[in-house]
Amino acid sequence: MEQFLQQVVNGISLGSIYALIALGYTMVYGIIKLINFAHGDVYMIGAFVGFAAITYGKMGFFPALLVAMISCAIIGVVIEKVAYKPLRNSTRIAALITAIGVSLFLEYVMMFFVGAEVRSYPKVLTEKAFHLGSVVINMQQIYIVLTAIALMILLQFIVHKTKTGKAMRAVSIDPDAAQLMGIKVDSTISYTFAIGSAFAGAAGVLVGIYYNSIDPLMGILPGLKAFVAAVFGGIGSIPGAMIGGLTIGTMETFVSGYGNSMYRDAAVFLFLIVILIIKPSGLLGKNTREKV
Repeated sequence: MEQFLQQVVNGISLGSIYALIALGYTMVYGIIKLINFAHGDVYMIGAFVGFAAITYGKMGFFPALLVAMISCAIIGVVIEKVAYKPLRNSTRIAALITAIGVSLFLEYVMMFFVGAEVRSYPKVLTEKAFHLGSVVINMQQIYIVLTAIALMILLQFIVHKTKTGKAMRAVSIDPDAAQLMGIKVDSTISYTFAIGSAFAGAAGVLVGIYYNSIDPLMGILPGLKAFVAAVFGGIGSIPGAMIGGLTIGTMETFVSGYGNSMYRDAAVFLFLIVILIIKPSGLLGKNTREKV
């Protein structure tokens, strides 16, 4: 029983990070129906920005987190303006291929500037741990979960209580009607990319602290897993992304704890196949019909 509870704790910590990344996927898809595969690399950049802020700027955890979020928000807006906006009326496959191209571009530009080697993340949090019987909860896990919860609550507030959030919801339903009602669709899309990318930046700092290592290719697999989480929860659904992230994180830790850690990635993608077969729209997604 103690091992089960320990895996639940570990799964919630890891799942909180996946949930933050998945929120960016689901927000962008909800607005412009684009799977932004460059999102995982924005998360990678956030990890490196946080690393630089802590190592060279001598910042604490929260200032470094804020710097990473702001930097990634700016990068997200630039990517949208330069790469995606010119293709907004193009086919989905063109936008998807562009997203993959942007992903590779970010990876190798970062590799050019910082090198390909793995870097150890600086110790910025206390290593104090709490013992509940044989279950260990360390301060890193507490910071990760509390930060993720705070950011998710902030996102819910933005989406449901602010004019920008109302504009996002209107554009996600019908961009043409929203534009006729006076909503600036381009600005709303930029805000969406900024918020989603900021959350990815926060996840980058959290995962650097959690795993204590970063590298320029670190965004590929977590980005794909966060995409699985978004699909499971219902792509386009913010609560679904949160549930999906926690589910994928918990599943991964259980496979590692009770089986073989080598199979944890395979288990996640097998889960995606099963979900797409059983319920393609996801847990909280809605079935939509496309007219031909």
